[in-house]
Amino acid sequence: MADTEIDKLRLVRSEGVGPVTYRRLLARFGSATAALEALPRLAKAGGRPTPPAIPAPGEARREIDQTRKIGGRLMFLDDPDYPPLLAMLDDAPPCLAVAGDPAALSAKAVAIVGGRNASANGQRVAEALATDLARSLVVVSGLARGIDTAAHEGALRTGRTVAATAGGLDVPYPAENADLQRRIALAGAVITEAPPGTEPQSRHFPRRNRIIAGLSLGVVVVEAAPRSGSLITARIAQDAGREVFAVPGSPLDPRSRGANDLLRQGAILTETADDVLGNLPQIPDSEPPFPGFQEPAPPWPEPPERPDDLVRARTQVLELLSPTPTKVDDLVRRCQFSLPAVMAVLLELELAGRVETLPGSRVALLFDTAS
Repeated sequence: MADTEIDKLRLVRSEGVGPVTYRRLLARFGSATAALEALPRLAKAGGRPTPPAIPAPGEARREIDQTRKIGGRLMFLDDPDYPPLLAMLDDAPPCLAVAGDPAALSAKAVAIVGGRNASANGQRVAEALATDLARSLVVVSGLARGIDTAAHEGALRTGRTVAATAGGLDVPYPAENADLQRRIALAGAVITEAPPGTEPQSRHFPRRNRIIAGLSLGVVVVEAAPRSGSLITARIAQDAGREVFAVPGSPLDPRSRGANDLLRQGAILTETADDVLGNLPQIPDSEPPFPGFQEPAPPWPEPPERPDDLVRARTQVLELLSPTPTKVDDLVRRCQFSLPAVMAVLLELELAGRVETLPGSRVALLFDTAS
């Protein structure tokens, strides 16, 4: 068990270190070990009165052992078999727990998502689409009741499927899908960023949705109500340059309003697998992998050497920030300091719990720092 694996997991689980910050810390310090050593100093510089909580090596070792005991393995962002499409997201999970065949995560895939309270017709459509698509693609879904379950079942008939879950690998959700999760792990893969023992909560599902979108070239929505998780998945896919498909439904059925609204916004009308196969982005041999995809934010440059510069930059950046997300480029243009100075300050402030870094190189103030 390599110390680097333990330190990477410790950094992932450290207080204040989100997916974007994890990437930036590795880019700045070169290793998880060096980043862990710097965390208390950076958080203190950002105004945090106490050091952030950092798991001990033994805690990380236990999580690795628990994952292996339940038939899984951990996969980090810099692993060669980390799913390449997912890695393109700014907030790609720095650590994944995977049960099954990791190769299924890197194959060409399409997601099928929809409502938990789906109609019989909606489930039949999802199942038929998945059965046909799985002959040539991996079908990704979220293991929920309704459309997700139908998609997984249909895909298992003819090919492979991947289930992204909101809880730990050892906590099937819903419980009635425990056997389905086991069969998916045998024929494809089950994936999560949650540690073993994690019970799914509402805040975990948007994170699961971004994994579904990130693994896929396109997302097919079948029966989704307005403001549903399926529409979040579709929005993430669209923002990442993936294709969005929607199956039309009756205007009299509120379960179809979300999918019908996607069609009004330009989603591809989908009735058969051919509608999907004929409109997926093509992946050439060279980068970028397909038109419209978003490059992950570049590594943060080295900060200035003079500490006084950072002190003055910190004051000015805090004056410019607000709870409304602001692009980092806008901050740099409006203050008197260089990009390296602004980036260093933002890293300190995030580790202090005062600033949140968001996808798309945006930042937002978490609370009134003047109080």
